[in-house]
Amino acid sequence: MPVEVGLRSRAETVVNERNTASAVGSGLVPVFSTPSMIALMENAAVRAVQPRLAAGESSVGIAMNITHDAPTPVGMRAWAEAKVTAVEGRRITLEVAAWDEKGPIGKGVHQRYIIKPDQFVAKANAKLG
Repeated sequence: MPVEVGLRSRAETVVNERNTASAVGSGLVPVFSTPSMIALMENAAVRAVQPRLAAGESSVGIAMNITHDAPTPVGMRAWAEAKVTAVEGRRITLEVAAWDEKGPIGKGVHQRYIIKPDQFVAKANAKLG
């Protein structure tokens, strides 16, 4: 079954000391970090796409355009949802959004590209010489 428009998935976490801005170096405050929110959005996107990829395929993130609109404190649950909005060859575009228990915290657009992991890693390792 191919990746198609409309596929959706969700990922969630509880904000803890390890995923705060002060812990990951993206700020000095102990709230859910933007990089952690982005990772949660990407995780939701992977969950939407991966089950539909052919054997031996995976996907990598190639673009993320998001806003982080509200802080989430340590101890609060946060989740992200991803929905496939376009498939153009090997490029997949997804609408992503995140919430905490009090409401929306971020939104945007994410793109992924379908790859063959062995070839992708070989290309990366070729940079070593």
